[in-house]
Amino acid sequence: MKLQKNTMLALYSVLEFAARPGEHVSAGEVAARHGESAHHLAKVLSELVRAGIVESVRGVGGGYRFAGNPRRLTMLDVIQLFEPLGEDRHGAADAVDRALGEVLDEIDQTAAATFGSITISTLLQMVRRAAEKK
Repeated sequence: MKLQKNTMLALYSVLEFAARPGEHVSAGEVAARHGESAHHLAKVLSELVRAGIVESVRGVGGGYRFAGNPRRLTMLDVIQLFEPLGEDRHGAADAVDRALGEVLDEIDQTAAATFGSITISTLLQMVRRAAEKK
């Protein structure tokens, strides 16, 4: 499964902020690390702020910081802000469309269950282990 660019930027940002609890991290810093413009990333971060996952702090020493609970927030919580998982395909025109829709629905359900079982805390542990292997 390939996630959209904005979804990946959201996950990168959430992981960056959660790895540095209490710190204010600038959008420019995160954008530079992932080869994206700060302007584009700001749009993604505004969605995360609206969802209460990150907080925006203005002024000197400002930036963004993680506002969620890394042991409760899941990948699915972040992904659902940007991806249409579980799209309704039941109004399909013919038998082929309906059959393919059933398969795609099952794939979406499996993906959602997997993403819903991985917390940000678990994902951070995975990132740390991957970094140690380098």
